[in-house]
Amino acid sequence: RGSRENTGIFIVRSSAARKRPILREWCYQSQVSCNRSCPGPDAWQTVSHQCGGRSQSPVNIVTRKTVKDERLTPLQFDGYQEAFNFHLRNNGHTVQLDLPPGVGVSGGHLDANYKAIQLHLHWGKNGSAGSEHTIDGEQFPMEMHIVHIKEDYNSLSQAVKDPTGIAVLGFFFQESLSENKKYTPLVDALKQIIKPSSNASVSGVSLEMLIPPQSSLTKYFRYSGSLTTPDCAEAVVWTLFESTVPLSRTQLSAFWQLQFPEGTEMIQTYRPAQPLNDRSVFYSTGNASLVSWALLLMSVLLSTL
Repeated sequence: RGSRENTGIFIVRSSAARKRPILREWCYQSQVSCNRSCPGPDAWQTVSHQCGGRSQSPVNIVTRKTVKDERLTPLQFDGYQEAFNFHLRNNGHTVQLDLPPGVGVSGGHLDANYKAIQLHLHWGKNGSAGSEHTIDGEQFPMEMHIVHIKEDYNSLSQAVKDPTGIAVLGFFFQESLSENKKYTPLVDALKQIIKPSSNASVSGVSLEMLIPPQSSLTKYFRYSGSLTTPDCAEAVVWTLFESTVPLSRTQLSAFWQLQFPEGTEMIQTYRPAQPLNDRSVFYSTGNASLVSWALLLMSVLLSTL
């Protein structure tokens, strides 16, 4: 047996996991209407008390208040270059790509090695604001989350019990004049999952194709937060990259064609920014790779003397 939980992941429950309370259904604000009483983001506390915590996500990042941290070195992306056959589905809240074994992330002052389990996206409508996190108040058209858990854990249910059990990599999208050819297989597959609970296969795609070039990923923001959907567990180490992914208006519009369970447009699938409270947002210096290359060059020169 399994159930959808948190970020839409379909989790096979162990006997211990079954003891956790089953979440009530929840909605995004775009689903709330006079004819539907499903709790929107402002009422998610009634679904899970953790949604009212003091370390919730997403947040608005005020760049002038970020703290530079030289420990935030470039991340190591393992298996991101491998092309796989992915399982894509409309889980009723978003589009989700389930990830195979062998994909993970490490470095960048993360507590451990983390393995990827899925990615999903949040978007607006007609190119309007749709990202969950904002930068200096700017909301992007779409945001992608690649969800990882510590390698020692077998499921998200285990990882949420650890304050740093989950590592999510966040990528912002910008509208571009030309199509992003790397996204063509994924965008084309969306036509097969218009209805909730529908599935499609995507072949010949690697995670590296879906993110900016790794050389541009040295600058990022880091803070401690939560899952952005109920049960809003405060167990997430967030990494948000400054470099954006370009998609054309036509490609973005393919996401707006998906449908919620009630048959309405799947639009504005984001939680509003939450209070930062007493948390700090750290910023990578972005020059760690340059420093390492300088040290390497110096060692080579010294060895020749």
